[in-house]
Amino acid sequence: MRPVHTALAVVVAAVWGFNFVVIEIGLGHFPPLLLSALRFLVAALPAVFLVGRPKVAWKWILGVGAALGVAKFGLLFTGMAAGMPAGLSSLVLQVQAVFTAALAGLVLRERPGRVRLLGMAVALAGIAVAAVDRGLSGSGLGFSLVVAAAACWGVSNVLTRKAAPADAMNFMIWVCAVPVLPLIALSLLIEGPERDLAALRSLDWSGVGVIVYVAWVSTVFGFGAWSYLLRRYPASSVAPFSLLVPVFGMSSAALVLGEGISGTRWLAAVLLVGGVGLTSLAPARRPNRTGVGSGVSAGSPPVVAAASHARSG
Repeated sequence: MRPVHTALAVVVAAVWGFNFVVIEIGLGHFPPLLLSALRFLVAALPAVFLVGRPKVAWKWILGVGAALGVAKFGLLFTGMAAGMPAGLSSLVLQVQAVFTAALAGLVLRERPGRVRLLGMAVALAGIAVAAVDRGLSGSGLGFSLVVAAAACWGVSNVLTRKAAPADAMNFMIWVCAVPVLPLIALSLLIEGPERDLAALRSLDWSGVGVIVYVAWVSTVFGFGAWSYLLRRYPASSVAPFSLLVPVFGMSSAALVLGEGISGTRWLAAVLLVGGVGLTSLAPARRPNRTGVGSGVSAGSPPVVAAASHARSG
């Protein structure tokens, strides 16, 4: 990759890592489900008028929108609101690569090789260490919700590979439009209309800044730049930069929010990032299939398939 494009990949990883800090700040202004709904509302609805009609079947758009937008982000934001730290969330969420590999084996008949199986085991060991760290410092509810969010992300990755979108930007814009109404409905049902109205009435410039960042900087800029890189270079060259997301997430959470990073958490980070790297970059053994778009083949490693999504919170 050219140096300017390498720098762009690092910037995107930093944007997505810092996004967890912004979400943590945003949860001080909005209930979690409402914040997630506003993120997609501001990011997707203006854009659908620019990208044209969907270019894949609606069943895939609705399926990925439900798994990624409603389930994954709803669980992630709720888990963070329940006390899961921003830095640890950015780390634990990367276990999606293990869920993606496991689901790909079941649904897409991808046979994991020894390296990928080793990576899955190492990553799961990292999750176990992170669970111990979280158990020593707080409730496990938020941790469990973030792990569930990672599992839903794995589901959305497999559905995306089944959909095989030729135009990744068009696909993701329409996917982002799907969760808006379900998340608003869930927020009204679970969080209550009074709480939602109070948050909207007390909206200030800090709250506006949060929404602009999570919607336009993290989602629109982040995904647009990532898609641009995937169009210019092999996915195997671009995808490893996503492993920097938890590095930026944990470091920015420590700097901005004052989150401590214990020795146990550092061990969890090493195991998880190393395991995800092995799981994601080791090829699966399966017959060749038609490409999924943006240089992503149907047999691509999970981190490559996941590169068609914004890897942020």
